[in-house]
Amino acid sequence: MVTVVGVGADGWRGLSVAAQVAVRSAEVLIGSARQLALVESDATKVTWPSPMLPAIPGLLEEHAGRRVCVLASGDPMFFGVGSTLARLLGPQALTVIPHVSSVSLACARLGWPVEETEVLSLVGRPVEALRLSVRPERRLLVLSADGTTPARIAELLRDQGFGPSRMTVFEELGGPGEYRRSGTALSWRPEPVGALNLVAVECRATPAAVLLPSGPGLPDSAFEHDGQLTKREVRAVTLATLAPLPGELLWDVGAGSGSIGIEWLRTDPTRRAIAVEPVAERAERITRNAKTLGVPGLQLVVGKAPEALAGLPTPDAIFVGGGVTGDGVLEACWSALRPGGRLVANAVTLDSEAVLAEWHGSVGGTLTRIEISRATPIGGFTGWRPMMPVTQWVVKRS
Repeated sequence: MVTVVGVGADGWRGLSVAAQVAVRSAEVLIGSARQLALVESDATKVTWPSPMLPAIPGLLEEHAGRRVCVLASGDPMFFGVGSTLARLLGPQALTVIPHVSSVSLACARLGWPVEETEVLSLVGRPVEALRLSVRPERRLLVLSADGTTPARIAELLRDQGFGPSRMTVFEELGGPGEYRRSGTALSWRPEPVGALNLVAVECRATPAAVLLPSGPGLPDSAFEHDGQLTKREVRAVTLATLAPLPGELLWDVGAGSGSIGIEWLRTDPTRRAIAVEPVAERAERITRNAKTLGVPGLQLVVGKAPEALAGLPTPDAIFVGGGVTGDGVLEACWSALRPGGRLVANAVTLDSEAVLAEWHGSVGGTLTRIEISRATPIGGFTGWRPMMPVTQWVVKRS
């Protein structure tokens, strides 16, 4: 049994009696150097190595049979090591004694209802992950990675047209050195603040802010591309037929600009996506698009299918937007798909359409012709300009 104790910036005096007893009765105390310095204990003190996650199983095995207490910041089950230990050991192997979280403290200071406040962590995550949450009138609490995070948040807000947003940074929240500084993203100075900080943001947009919907079918102009882009209307249909569910993994094979994988991720933070693209220049463009559109977690594999698919985790859904006629591509995708998984492939040439028709005859599914026309100027008038028709094959593996 491992005991996990949440520690606030107020240190030992802020711990409950139960937490103090757990710390004092431990034979081994594991935590960060800062956390270990805050408590009173004669136990063997072990500082987390970096990186921490790979070291956890070895450390626990090394001290098996001893009373182990792990220190965490605030509430261990809120973006904390308690959640990690629960996944590794199982909840039954843990006793968790939480402290008041920094989120509760910040909302108490600001008078914000916790249930109406979105909470995000930038610990170990790029600042671009914040982009999806920046919306007019939204309140955000951001757990900072370090003292440079507030300045990087301010820069992102200005870049996104949210310069008037009100920012409040709490340093050492709940501790004797608690300090608050406030201002707008537009006027925020770039000097770093204390490493232990939390950023509160009241989002305010300028008239020039570009506001993108969270649902599928972003404007084509939202993506940087060289023409290899699944167009907006077809993209919306494709996402619908992929039928994404929370927590699922998508392979976007022949990703082009990455639009399908990016939109797959934008609608649910628990989803994962891997974009496979053989052209290095396009792969770099995919990375830029993912960051710009708030999903820097999109995984990129630079390589040609089917070889590049070897060793990838089993997908719940696969989209083949490029390379349908490639030797062995559909075979590899079909073989990799888990039972109940979905495969969607789009074709715009007669050659690729013939391949899809053959697969449809072999394993079933549905074939759909998607034809879109857009109104465009014709001289002094307006007329319909048809886009290239797309044949879409959708199949579910039994």
